[in-house]
Amino acid sequence: MNILIGTAVLWGLALWMLRKMQGQDAEDRTAMWARSKATVIFMLPRIFVGLLGAGFLAVLLPVDQIERNFGTESGLMGITLATIFGLITPGGPFVAYAIGAAAMKAGATLAPLMAYVTAWSIVNLNRSIAYELPLMGRHFLLLRTILSVPVPMVLGLLVWAFQ
Repeated sequence: MNILIGTAVLWGLALWMLRKMQGQDAEDRTAMWARSKATVIFMLPRIFVGLLGAGFLAVLLPVDQIERNFGTESGLMGITLATIFGLITPGGPFVAYAIGAAAMKAGATLAPLMAYVTAWSIVNLNRSIAYELPLMGRHFLLLRTILSVPVPMVLGLLVWAFQ
């Protein structure tokens, strides 16, 4: 049901944007269509590979280990392990969400998945070292990392408590 609501909202937004675009100059519309086409061409192969990878990963993951380490009985250890994996997962959303979807299909519960995705989103060490350290400096990186690492754990524990 949530997927249907989300789809309806996205279609509504797309139609609203098309309607707003009608008021633009023809030259602006041409530039917008060109930018939209470039984005679609850029994203489609990545989405395809990500979904294909998630399907393969779901089959290749050892279900018994996923259920033991990230399933209903995993508790705090599963949340901690998922947070660590989220911290070290390289790549963009097509990698992280594919891994999360595959783990969910293999038996992982919502609490470790929440911790994994949150850790990947806000703390990811690969991005931090590649971008944050050279641009913002060591002090900023250390302070932000120390303050951010508990967040995935807390969210995972909250989901676990209300599950």
